[in-house]
Amino acid sequence: MATDAIQWGKKKEGLLKMNESDTRLKLIDPVLAEKGWTTDLIRTEYSYTDGQIQIIGDTSKRGTRKRVDYLLDYNPGHPIAVIEAKDETHEPNFGLQQGIKYAEDLHVPFAYSTNGHGFVERDFITGMERDFGMDAFPTPDELWQRLVAEKQLTPEQEKLMAEPDYVDGPRQPRYYQENAINSAIEAIAQGQKRILIVMATGTGKTFTSFQIVHRLRASGTIHKVLYLADRNVLVDQTITGDFKPFGTAMYKVSGGEMDPSHEIYFALYQQLIGQNGEERFKEFAPDFFDLIIVDECHRGSADADSQWRRVLDYYSSAIQIGMTATPKETKEVSNIDYFGEPVYTYSLKQGIEDGFLAPYKVIRVRTNIDESGYAVQEGQTDDLGNVIPSGEYSTQDFDRSLVIKERDLEVARRITEFLKATDRYAKTIVFCVDTDHAARMREALVNENADICKDHPDYVMRITGKDDDAQTNLDHFMDSDEKFPTIVTTSELLTTGVNCRTCKVIVLDNTFGEQGMTKFKQIIGRGTRIAEEYGKTYFTILDFRNASRLFADKDFDGEPVVTYEPKPNEPVLPAPSRPTPDDPAPTPEPPSGKHNKYLVHGVNVYVAQEQVQYWVNGKLITTDLATYSRDNVRGEYSSLAEFLTAWNAADRKKAILDELEDRGVFLDELRKEPGMEGVSDFDLICHFAFDQKPLTRAERARNVKQKGLLEKYSGAARDVLEALLEKFVVDDIPDLDDLGLLDIPKFQEQFGGPLPIIKAFGGKSQFLQAAQQLEDMVYAA
Repeated sequence: MATDAIQWGKKKEGLLKMNESDTRLKLIDPVLAEKGWTTDLIRTEYSYTDGQIQIIGDTSKRGTRKRVDYLLDYNPGHPIAVIEAKDETHEPNFGLQQGIKYAEDLHVPFAYSTNGHGFVERDFITGMERDFGMDAFPTPDELWQRLVAEKQLTPEQEKLMAEPDYVDGPRQPRYYQENAINSAIEAIAQGQKRILIVMATGTGKTFTSFQIVHRLRASGTIHKVLYLADRNVLVDQTITGDFKPFGTAMYKVSGGEMDPSHEIYFALYQQLIGQNGEERFKEFAPDFFDLIIVDECHRGSADADSQWRRVLDYYSSAIQIGMTATPKETKEVSNIDYFGEPVYTYSLKQGIEDGFLAPYKVIRVRTNIDESGYAVQEGQTDDLGNVIPSGEYSTQDFDRSLVIKERDLEVARRITEFLKATDRYAKTIVFCVDTDHAARMREALVNENADICKDHPDYVMRITGKDDDAQTNLDHFMDSDEKFPTIVTTSELLTTGVNCRTCKVIVLDNTFGEQGMTKFKQIIGRGTRIAEEYGKTYFTILDFRNASRLFADKDFDGEPVVTYEPKPNEPVLPAPSRPTPDDPAPTPEPPSGKHNKYLVHGVNVYVAQEQVQYWVNGKLITTDLATYSRDNVRGEYSSLAEFLTAWNAADRKKAILDELEDRGVFLDELRKEPGMEGVSDFDLICHFAFDQKPLTRAERARNVKQKGLLEKYSGAARDVLEALLEKFVVDDIPDLDDLGLLDIPKFQEQFGGPLPIIKAFGGKSQFLQAAQQLEDMVYAA
């Protein structure tokens, strides 16, 4: 340690210098190798998020990924420590706060910071910190045994918790899936029999379930498993998808046959109950199953009087795990009351922020009759001659008790208008009030899209529990490589568990009451999967019933990126320059003698209001992008002087631009404003945030030439500076002293690359000085 300290002191004094990359390669990596941390146990520069997708007008971009320098694994499935490395000019503890944040995200018990000459450790189990020399870093077994001792695990608990993940091929659990798996396993190791895991739609609940089942089986904790769902599509997706590695151990219950010779059973609760309530599940002893996975547990098992609970109560000795994106909590129904508090939650908002889920924008569309209602006069009859009860009918009544044909036509027209303006083959789900409404909407959409439907009858289809070919049509809709059906209308069938990664448009033509938050979240989840290879990075919600009011509810955790309400004479999309199969049982028929619905036509229906809202970095934006960008710049820099000071002092000006874009400053959108063509990012910021008159890049370059800087140089040196200035004009390069520019083809072809260029200036420092002077004059002009 004395020698290390002397060396470190010399380096701090500038006698020796080693950057972070060299520090890791020459000082940290050898220590880890010596301590038994083999390459399969080390993930270096590990990015554990994908970077949030931001919607910018009609395009999108990814933000910065979260990345840890070292993630150390005890074995597959057990990340145990993070190391944050800094160059040797820093103190050993300089990166500890950063490492602690990564460790909290990744649920690892130990975080380290090092400069290559000493470690500082945070132990999350004890809450203690300590520092020690490089040669005292623990081995994998030493670190694991510390965890076992500090958590006071019994041998049985340790065996279960140490069981590795199933690993076959490149797919590994994402960090939050690993958190969910380990949280469930640890709870089970501690004797907990009821487990609730909440994970947003599209974040891999089934894959997480598979890993839990694998580890419990591999450790010998369980032998017989029941996977319980309420729809065939959910069971079939699981068997042929994430659970496929279990192979012949799986068995799907069909026709009520209860064969005791299998290991992993898949069943619909309807099959176990029987059509006449004969309770076929009782053919097995109450202790037959060791583990029950309840898929989409919000749908039935939360209700103490449900048929699901008859099955769960009978097999009460089994470990029971409820998986859901939307736990149901009402006065009458509670998932938490049965399963307990979630052992792990990964929310929709977090999934969007991490870049694993697609963000979305909302276009709210309100017709005149939704705005003001529709009055029925005394004695007024419907199309069939039935007398309609007089009174005021509102959005809640439309398509439930009163059907207005023109409203269906207007909704279909606006959906089609949106698709024509964006992509007519974008997979679209239209959620209707009921199956009859879905049929009418299908017909209206067919007529609006007759030019396509004449050649492709399956362009628009209704998919509900009443349709004979529902499963086949659903399979085609979910298939990313199948073009048709493109638009499907439905009521309940597609609200839960249907995986359509390429769905780009969700249409809400239904309302959600006080008990509708669960269904609303599930419907939003139909579009949150990302399919970048198909151009799907975000999706759009067309809301015709103000259902998106629920985004403001305290129980909703992921607001929209955009909400837009055009005026009646405006298009359904904003102009480019501006911010832009088993259905649940149908509703019972009313008593005899009372009509279910009254049908009328001849009503003047038109769009009265539309609105777009943007959701950026977790905030709901109802203003235009220019105003929002200005406010975000001012939130970082309170005055023009403060911004200019930061800009001029920055070694890399692109870092300022990147940070502002991450904060929600949409430079590409600002450039679409009139008069902004050819303006640099620097001028855009000064203009929109601080009301400065912008100069074009060409004007700035002309000013530099007029001030005579280039006259001070001759030959190749002057040619290089002129080429750099041209690069600024053409490509808006903010950092003209970036040595990386010298490697681009233009400079290679014209000047022979970096070495001849630097030689023309008399050396590297002279080139950097000249380039920096050029850059300063560009922005001072």
